[in-house]
Amino acid sequence: MNLNVSIKFAEGVDPEFPIPSYQSTGAAGLDLRAHLPKEERIDGCKLLPGGRTLISSGFKVEIPDGFEGQVRARSGLAHKYGIALANGVGTIDSDFRGVVGILLINLGLESFIIQHGSRIAQLVIMPVTRVECKLVNELASTRRDERGFGSTGES
Repeated sequence: MNLNVSIKFAEGVDPEFPIPSYQSTGAAGLDLRAHLPKEERIDGCKLLPGGRTLISSGFKVEIPDGFEGQVRARSGLAHKYGIALANGVGTIDSDFRGVVGILLINLGLESFIIQHGSRIAQLVIMPVTRVECKLVNELASTRRDERGFGSTGES
């Protein structure tokens, strides 16, 4: 199943900055780039080991109702340098209209320089399922019941 959804990117944040784009025909995520303040564009933004920083994507987005944007790490940055998202996966709700931020953390052993325009995360657009929450006195029993962490075995 292939859902084609249109999302809008606001103009005027920085007309010279490229909007997110897919880097291959099979890519699930649009690459997000670092939009650094003018004073950081020459030297970049230094992210120390164990440090975290909020980096602007340089754009605002309009996601249709019934969908969300998931900001995800780039596997190459995580593998080579230990750069990850501090919040795991970021969520952009369909009613958010601010500039999209990317919260990076350096889990590596060396400082990492974030350059203006470098690809630092991905944006995946996903359908949202809304649920109705009900408070009940008892839940249906299962074979597993309340056994948790490690209860299904190690292999």
